[in-house]
Amino acid sequence: MTSLMSMSSPIERRKSVAVRVGPVVIGGGAPVVVQSMTNTDTADIAKTVTQVEALARAGSEIVRITVDREESAAAVPAIREALDKKGVGVPLVGDFHYIGHKLLTQYPGCAEALAKYRINPGNVGFREKKDPQFSTMIEVALKYDRPVRIGVNWGSLDQELLTGLMDENARLARPKPAQEVMREALVVSAISSAQRAEALGMGRNKIVLSCKVSAVQDLIGVYTELAKRGDYALHLGLTEAGMGSKGIVASSAAMSILLQQGIGDTIRISLTPEPGGDRTQEVIVAQEILQSMGLRSFTPQVASCPGCGRTTSTFFQELASRIQTHVRERMPTWRKQYVGVETLNLAVMGCIVNGPGESKHANIGISLPGTGEEPVAPVFVDGKKTITLRGTAIAEEFSALVDQYVETHYDKRA
Repeated sequence: MTSLMSMSSPIERRKSVAVRVGPVVIGGGAPVVVQSMTNTDTADIAKTVTQVEALARAGSEIVRITVDREESAAAVPAIREALDKKGVGVPLVGDFHYIGHKLLTQYPGCAEALAKYRINPGNVGFREKKDPQFSTMIEVALKYDRPVRIGVNWGSLDQELLTGLMDENARLARPKPAQEVMREALVVSAISSAQRAEALGMGRNKIVLSCKVSAVQDLIGVYTELAKRGDYALHLGLTEAGMGSKGIVASSAAMSILLQQGIGDTIRISLTPEPGGDRTQEVIVAQEILQSMGLRSFTPQVASCPGCGRTTSTFFQELASRIQTHVRERMPTWRKQYVGVETLNLAVMGCIVNGPGESKHANIGISLPGTGEEPVAPVFVDGKKTITLRGTAIAEEFSALVDQYVETHYDKRA
């Protein structure tokens, strides 16, 4: 049956140069890549390996780690080795600030173990040191045939560049708003740094650009302009997005608009973790944005109604939660066994108003009885009613039907 997702018009992607990061391709028409970053002390090898593995298992296709001092740089080869022994081949990106040129030259094992280097033009070096220190990092990348992400951030924007643009703007007959000048400074910093890297011998197929800000409209404005000025692969992310729903909503609002315009080749959702929260949440949010927009499929989707006065029982909420948990728990095994299972659509609905119709749109759906309705729950498979469930074991029985659907409707991998 044709799902509603497959009926939507495909998004025309902006043409960008493909950049290979280990086995992963960013840009060049490749699917939008999901990234994340650890928040462990990289010098703590065991904790960093554990978190990188968790992020990779959750679906992060590239993981960035902080390389901020000698102890961190020295730990990188051991982290890479430990991950390889576990069968976790996710590419590692080194996040460098201030002394990246020293760490990459003094710790060649680190330079070789990393799949990509992140360079921040705002703090790679200051005044007369900026150009030689930036050049050193590019030369190391060329030596080891590694790509770089030139990552501008408005919290660490090159102040000399910004001051120069502000002064130029002040001399205009009609000066532009300061916010507009700051956006321009972000774009200029990224583009000029990329051009400098190219002048040193680095091809565009080794350069990814990003301009991180923390406000939705600024992100949209900056990347819209950045996309006009070249075909570099672009990394999207709302920096310091925030915690919980605030960070999720802001990131979704900004990136969805850009992705809808075809802008963005790789994304990261920079959520502040809740106290004791799971770092992998940012990976799941990134996947859900891409899947909701029809750009990629990662895991079966469960449609469920919000509830109303017709659904005073919480049973449908509990069933929706149990089915979603069941799918996520089974997905690692399903992904290895079945081709295309990530495109499965399910529906768990709470009453007869929209329940049967929504269930018919899904591959497999169930319409639970609402308040005062007959205590039966029809199940629909590919648009047709197949069985009616009753009693106290509906959750277990429907889960078994989902498992059966996967086993009978998707080809097994060779």
